Amino acid sequence: MTTPLCLLTVHAHPDDEASKGPGTVARYHAEGVRTVLVCCTGGEEGDILNPAFDSPEVRADLSAVRMGELAAAASVIGYDEVVMLGYRDSGMPDTPANARPESFARAPLDEAVGRLVAIIRRERPQVIVTYGDDQKGYPHPDHLRVHEISVIAFDAAADPSLYPDAGEPWAPLKLYYVGWSGARVVAMHEKFVELGLESPFDAAWLERAASNTNEYTTLIDVSGYGDVRREALLAHATQVDPTSPFWFGLPPEVARTVHPVDEYILARTLVGGAGGTGANAVEDDLFAGVRDLAAR
Repeated sequence: MTTPLCLLTVHAHPDDEASKGPGTVARYHAEGVRTVLVCCTGGEEGDILNPAFDSPEVRADLSAVRMGELAAAASVIGYDEVVMLGYRDSGMPDTPANARPESFARAPLDEAVGRLVAIIRRERPQVIVTYGDDQKGYPHPDHLRVHEISVIAFDAAADPSLYPDAGEPWAPLKLYYVGWSGARVVAMHEKFVELGLESPFDAAWLERAASNTNEYTTLIDVSGYGDVRREALLAHATQVDPTSPFWFGLPPEVARTVHPVDEYILARTLVGGAGGTGANAVEDDLFAGVRDLAAR
């Protein structure tokens, strides 16, 4: 008897799943891996960036609108299950939303971890993808909290003495941090320049890309899934401006060929580690070391 493979990703808001590693999820879903999205908040504080959808009616019911967008994007990507952790968008630091007691950032840590542990034990993923500890480029309180609860829950889910009412213990085998490399930014910028188009990546962007020293252990080839990010982002119609040069400035037939790789950092593993970093990364599969165990 084989144990079904399951990939669980943890994201902060609706639309994060569309920008961070959607091609990877689409690829594994196509291969028959069960794919589960945990979305920690409802995105209630999201700005409406598409003027075509900025209306009093949409603003009055933004939470419900964003849930519909999330369902559409998850379908594009290929998630088999979407689970809401049940917290409110915390907004940015020092805003009124950040002080609301029902916000994710204000939730008791033990409570939030317990909710995630219950999902892990129910879904039984071998691989969990979350956010890394280096978030200085975008220190959103909800992104910081995603990292915090994911790291704790990875261990807690396997411990029978913790959260005894959250289901039978389950030990995930690998924890990854999803990346957005400087190499991706540079490759996109160079393609804009090559085509004679104005690049949205200014000097500040390129300086930030050059300072990105993350050592990615795992590179996932997403050739053939290059349109997934574009289509999933467009499903978030209120949140994404379809004229944004950052996301859509390159022609689709060109964009899908630029840096067709998703990068990850292997943060924890119970089945061995990657033997190289950056260009020398040896892992090309999030389930490396897992598949043989699952087949036993």
